[in-house]
Amino acid sequence: MINAYAAHESGGKLVPFEYDPGELKSDEIEIDVTFCGICHSDLSMINNEWGMSQYPLVPGHEVVGTVSQIGSSVKGFEIGQNVGLGWHSGYCNECDYCFSGDNNLCASGQGTIVGRHGGFAEKVRAQARSVITIPDGVDLESAGPLFCGGITVFNPLVQYDVKPTDKVAVIGIGGLGHMALKFLNAWGCKVTALTSSEAKKEEAISMGAHDTINSRDEKEISNAANGFDLIISTVNVTLDWNLYLGTLKPKGRLHFVGAALEPLNIGAFGLIAGQKSISGSPVGSPATIVKMLEFANQHQIRPIIEKYRFEDVNEALARLESGKARYRIVLYR
Repeated sequence: MINAYAAHESGGKLVPFEYDPGELKSDEIEIDVTFCGICHSDLSMINNEWGMSQYPLVPGHEVVGTVSQIGSSVKGFEIGQNVGLGWHSGYCNECDYCFSGDNNLCASGQGTIVGRHGGFAEKVRAQARSVITIPDGVDLESAGPLFCGGITVFNPLVQYDVKPTDKVAVIGIGGLGHMALKFLNAWGCKVTALTSSEAKKEEAISMGAHDTINSRDEKEISNAANGFDLIISTVNVTLDWNLYLGTLKPKGRLHFVGAALEPLNIGAFGLIAGQKSISGSPVGSPATIVKMLEFANQHQIRPIIEKYRFEDVNEALARLESGKARYRIVLYR
């Protein structure tokens, strides 16, 4: 039996929950959970905002722990090894995307907290293909957020061949944005933080931004016209996207990693005249997660975290929902 914390209804509090995972499948690994980050996606699933939650629901998809069981067909792992698990707990391993290394685009990819129980638990199971070895030197207690938030902002740097000479702006300096600043600065880019919070401006500079712009000041934004090769939006609110398109250089890209739910109101002419692009991306593939961990280890990049014990999970979720977390929350035991 596995002891966990689960919501039993949409918006419900998490309560102790016990379930029988059955026999370990031949291609699976069981992980003893030591730390687990809390992502806004966990809140979305608890509240069934995306209409795909199944209850009882055990959240948690930023897992750090040690290997406790290994399936009979699994190779390359050892009992006691430090590993991590993110949004995906399995792939079909048969489609073109899986064969080409883009497992994160697999249409049959299995979400760690979609139709299965996640990491707010003593143990969690996943297909070995989705479990990532954590290199020596990576700080384990802050590593969890890298497996979802971190890879979400790192993935476009790889996918779109971002260059060290590029000028990049990040909209929203929160759980995702603060990690984007750290990665981009280490990547070599000139980094600008766009935030509506005066209090976050100095923090943004300390985390890697070279400049800041008030995201509520249209004049400040307009003054950055033709300034950026790439803008990464981490927010889930609607902004004046045409205004931001004006800050892109020709061939620049406005890239979304924050899930803004409303349709984008963008004029085609602003794209056509400067041959500009709009794009989005999810979390990265296992191969890209490995690259991210190596890069983070090399540059000593660590998410800024607040820690709560697993038994205080509801307090931790309330802290996240309040918007006051600085900047990611990690559960520990």
